[in-house]
Amino acid sequence: MERVFRWTLRLFTGTALLIAGGLALIYFFASRSIPDYDAKWTVDGITAPVEIVRDNANVPHVFGETDADVFYGLGFAHAQDRLWQMTLLRRTAQGRLSELFGARTVKTDEFLRRLDLYRAANASFEVQDDDAKAALRAYAAGVNAWIAKVNSEALGRGAPEFFLFRPEIAFWQPADSIVIAKIMALDLAGQMQDEILRAQASLLLSPERLVDLMPDVPDAEAAAQDFGALFPGLPRKPAAPGWQGAPLLPVKPVGMGGASNAWAAAPSRSAANAPLLANDPHLGLTAPTIWYLARLELETGGVIGATIPGMPVVLAGRSAKLGWGITYAYVDDQDLFIEELNPANSEEYRTPYGWAPFRTERSIISIADADPLTITMRWTENGPVLPGSHFDLDRITPPGHVAALAWTALSPHDTSLTAAIRLMRSGSIDDAIDATEGFIAPALNLVLADADGVAMQVIGAQPARDPGHVSQGRLPSLGWHIRNRWNGRLDYEKNPRVLSPEGGLVGNTNNRTSTKPFPEHVSFVWGDTQRIQRLDKLMAEREVHTRESFIAAQLDTVSVTARSLLPLIARDLWYTGEAAPDGTPERQRQRALDLLANWNGEMNEHLPEPLIYAAWLRQLQHKLIEDDLGPLSQAYTHADPIFIERVYRNIDGAAAWCNIKQSAMEETCADIARIALDEALLWIGETYGTALESLRWGDAHEAVHKHQVLGDVPGLKWIVNIRQSTSGGDNTLQRGKTSGTGPNPFLNTHSAGYRGVYDFADPDASVFVTATGQSGHPLSRHYDDLGELWRQGEYIPMTLNPELARAGAVGITRLMPQP
Repeated sequence: MERVFRWTLRLFTGTALLIAGGLALIYFFASRSIPDYDAKWTVDGITAPVEIVRDNANVPHVFGETDADVFYGLGFAHAQDRLWQMTLLRRTAQGRLSELFGARTVKTDEFLRRLDLYRAANASFEVQDDDAKAALRAYAAGVNAWIAKVNSEALGRGAPEFFLFRPEIAFWQPADSIVIAKIMALDLAGQMQDEILRAQASLLLSPERLVDLMPDVPDAEAAAQDFGALFPGLPRKPAAPGWQGAPLLPVKPVGMGGASNAWAAAPSRSAANAPLLANDPHLGLTAPTIWYLARLELETGGVIGATIPGMPVVLAGRSAKLGWGITYAYVDDQDLFIEELNPANSEEYRTPYGWAPFRTERSIISIADADPLTITMRWTENGPVLPGSHFDLDRITPPGHVAALAWTALSPHDTSLTAAIRLMRSGSIDDAIDATEGFIAPALNLVLADADGVAMQVIGAQPARDPGHVSQGRLPSLGWHIRNRWNGRLDYEKNPRVLSPEGGLVGNTNNRTSTKPFPEHVSFVWGDTQRIQRLDKLMAEREVHTRESFIAAQLDTVSVTARSLLPLIARDLWYTGEAAPDGTPERQRQRALDLLANWNGEMNEHLPEPLIYAAWLRQLQHKLIEDDLGPLSQAYTHADPIFIERVYRNIDGAAAWCNIKQSAMEETCADIARIALDEALLWIGETYGTALESLRWGDAHEAVHKHQVLGDVPGLKWIVNIRQSTSGGDNTLQRGKTSGTGPNPFLNTHSAGYRGVYDFADPDASVFVTATGQSGHPLSRHYDDLGELWRQGEYIPMTLNPELARAGAVGITRLMPQP
């Protein structure tokens, strides 16, 4: 027995040592790719020494004798910290993910190949101005210098992910930066998805009820919406969404596209008589975040703010003279066209002038561990043809037809990078507006502040549509009708612009920016009707503002939606007579209503009321639409406050939604509100417990910063993912857009990955932060070191002072030219 025990102990000890040794070996190789920020490197491609000072938050401050050398340094720093992220974005744009990930990403590759973004990016490089070309070349050379060092110095393959997938890293090309800008435009865009869903819903609903379900902003006038009238043969029966997306596809479901907040105060509205600007762009949360903080010392002066690795531009930030913030503009820059095939020759399609051949090209998608797939890409005069298997296009495409996409970002004459680089060099609002005339996509609201005032300019191409366009771009259009086709772009002067506003304040929360009629309307679909109400109130409450008041507004979690909707939907439920017995659904409902009656609408992570409210609203919308839409109701994943308000105010007969058609009795809106609340409380009880006072919104509303590739791998996901309890919600200024699907539909998956507040009274008191950290390496201490500050509503200094940057720096990288 003793001998068995000794051998068992030896076997256990040996196994433990082998495991420990294996883990130590894995850690050794993985940690080799954590950069030494205090290194000195001799590199090709610079004219003089370049210094990259990384402050105590690992924000690189790049100094060089020429702008080209500074852009080189930024490329070097980006590659040091985010090489995997950069190459993944490039592979996505190229449609080459399946070479790494196999068959699961084939649908994504097929879609990106058909868009042919990379060809457009290569063509667009040739139309950039000389300064932009020089910046793009220098940036690419800096990225490649780090790749060369990784290869020659055996620096852990550049990122630990390269140990799990093919380690070959192609050198960076100038066009790669342009195509990443196009991928970001695709990530933000949502007009195509809205057209498809609107067409599906219009086949089931009358135009009046469709206006309820997918409402316009107040006072907007749009054309009647009946897709079935264009194609009478399409089936008018409900169907569940068949397209469930594809891994790493940069196309979001309806309602999950780009969003942001930005506002500015002129000196007259500032306590220190100097401009203020706040900005927090909202994108899907990932680990690491898409944003990367950096400072560039250009010949025109220093600029600092948020960059996206892969591009040599500060997209949101400030210089000593100018601050700029961005929000997604919701310009209707995408149109789907239904193209008719020639019955006698399927290689031809109808045009206004007769049948014409498709432009075609074959493309081979290489797939890891599988045979390659050959696809035939086709284009019409309107744009690339999309497969019917994507986005449920086959549900709205009649037999003998195909769908093609027109989109401004597909232009081979896209000078957006030139415009962005010129913006960084601008010294005033007027300069910035002039600089961004050539910006094409994504369309953005540019909020500006300088010593003389504030402004907002919509930048990006607006398609020029015929006033007689049948659907006004709201539904897929007949591609062979000349009046439906685009006629270039509108003049830049027609883009909405606000200069020196009378009240000294300007802001945008993705709300409507134009009241012009079609075709100069900008859009019929906007990203917000709720947050703007809270922003207007907070801005009006003070005669003058400070950095602190702007920070408070940026972190505000009060939901005007909750404050306005709860009195409507609960007006017949608050007081119903005697208290119900404990343990009954009626008693639980009363307890919930008591909590909500005394709640101020603050979506605080520590409170129970936000969870009760959110679950109720979600279940309420589901109850209202399920019987009318059937399985298609699954596509409406988030409660729409305008829809619910229309129903409960019975605007244009919208209360008709409350009656369940399959029921023998006639339900009232109060009945539906009561049933929905009971069902929501039942779900809460099964998921989080029945003690309502002990609920925490933050338990449901966790921010999930997920690694895009390894985030679902058992074991690794606990290392690479970041989860945090958060406040806010779908319609609060501190926005935390919920997932809307899955077992926990309230996970915070789309939020402000970057926050910045710029105070020109004391520029070095300006602050910024990102949602995770600067490094993309899970073993680096800078992988998530900013994440807790972000969660708690804290910031780090945003300084252009070189000495402050050097104080407590984590390292200074010196790049020396070849002798």
